[in-house]
Amino acid sequence: MSTAFNKEEKAAMRAAVAEAKAAKLGADLEAACLAAIDEMTGTDQELAQILHRLVKENTDLGAKTWYGMPAYANADGRVVVFFQSAAKFKVRYATIGFQPDADLDDGNLWPTSFAVVKLTAADQERLVELLKRAVGSA
Repeated sequence: MSTAFNKEEKAAMRAAVAEAKAAKLGADLEAACLAAIDEMTGTDQELAQILHRLVKENTDLGAKTWYGMPAYANADGRVVVFFQSAAKFKVRYATIGFQPDADLDDGNLWPTSFAVVKLTAADQERLVELLKRAVGSA
């Protein structure tokens, strides 16, 4: 098994470096997030748009990109939730993930990411509950 990074992983690392530089220069981080969503197509774009809307309507997290993906950070600039498109890594589902700053602890074992192929109204309600818990407002 190769320990080398694949081209998608290398691109994500380059994006992370560019994002750090842009943040230091005061770039419009939300515009970068929206641009990342606009670059997606099909279901990935639809899911990312729904997540973006739900985050903006239900939390005070700020939009940005993280490794080239839409992400949402707390006031300290730490990513709480992110979206990873299926197409980016050529997998069959997108991922909505939560980072350690998300307040989702539940006993000794809890999920930190979710495979997503569709977001029904019920799924969106569940996601809103998770988002509110993640930022400590539930």
